[in-house]
Amino acid sequence: MQAKSFYGFEEILAQELKALGAADVKIGNRIVEFYGDLGFMYKANYSLRTALRIQKPITTFSVKTEDQLYTRLKKFHWENYLNVDQTFMIDPTVHSDYFTHSHYAALKMKDAIVDRFKEKMDKRPSIDKDNPDVRFNLHISADKVTVSLDSSGDSLHKRGYRSETGPAPINEVLAASLLLAAGWDGKGNYLDPMCGSGTMLIEAAMIANNIPAQIHRSHFAFQNWPDYDKELFTQIRNTRLNRIKESEYKIVGYDISPMMVKIAEENVRSADLSEFIEIRHQDFFESKKEMFPVLLVFNPPYNERLENDNQVFYKKIGDTLKSSYPNTLAWFVTSDLSAKKYVGLRPSRKLKVFNGKLECDFLQYEMYEGTKKFKKQND
Repeated sequence: MQAKSFYGFEEILAQELKALGAADVKIGNRIVEFYGDLGFMYKANYSLRTALRIQKPITTFSVKTEDQLYTRLKKFHWENYLNVDQTFMIDPTVHSDYFTHSHYAALKMKDAIVDRFKEKMDKRPSIDKDNPDVRFNLHISADKVTVSLDSSGDSLHKRGYRSETGPAPINEVLAASLLLAAGWDGKGNYLDPMCGSGTMLIEAAMIANNIPAQIHRSHFAFQNWPDYDKELFTQIRNTRLNRIKESEYKIVGYDISPMMVKIAEENVRSADLSEFIEIRHQDFFESKKEMFPVLLVFNPPYNERLENDNQVFYKKIGDTLKSSYPNTLAWFVTSDLSAKKYVGLRPSRKLKVFNGKLECDFLQYEMYEGTKKFKKQND
């Protein structure tokens, strides 16, 4: 099987998979391959925080022409995976000199599926791009073709708890990936000083309380498969729910905008996490450290929410960390790749990540009081 991830977080996803019990874990580019049985596939979809999709390869072959592609696909036993009365869609990814248009490759695959059903049953399944019963992934690299079943359906970032959004909300999978990359495990206090719509806070609380990532999700694509085992999925879901615990540490969010505070509070209520998260109408630049120890991980607002230019804004972040947050580990993600020049501090770590197609820096700053003889706050 394969789990898709954001660029730069493949190792984090691999660690998650190993912790769940996956075998033969292999890291690729934005993808992690692994072995697991049907029950593990259910568990991976329900539990993984840093996966975007879980896919099950069903056939692999090599071809170099569109006619060869059609012929091989038409011979495949699609009726084992798709009922003639069901709808389907194809998500193509093509990196090949032999096949230059992903849409056309998907069209050949659609024709092959439909023609096989018409010949075998004199009926054909229909395409539904919005809400299909079965999703296929067509991946072509050079002459190698892999067709997979998408077991997730909607992207796994759609957790189901976010009822309101502000400008440029962070993707839930990206938020969880950033938190885990920063070392967040719930065994300490956490502050998001620019919390926006509250996504980082909610993901942090779900990690701290061991709440399954998809606890609010009502449906997965694998529930439409012929081999879906409802009893097994119910058993796995209940086992994961029984592992929820209550964190004893504080999770706090600040935002300077009263509107964003209300939006964040509504999302936290929707996620049923109000007892674990505190949100304040607070200007980070006028704040002081209140929790000891505390980890800061945040996503500063994009340009449309900034009153000043980026240079002034990021300088104020650095000044506030230096003056008001001693002995603190702080991380923030930014699409302004020159931001670190303005902060006035040297980052101790920098990771290149992507927010959608936007290249970003994920920067770590270790704040000390006095000298570097002080140990890091989470040692």
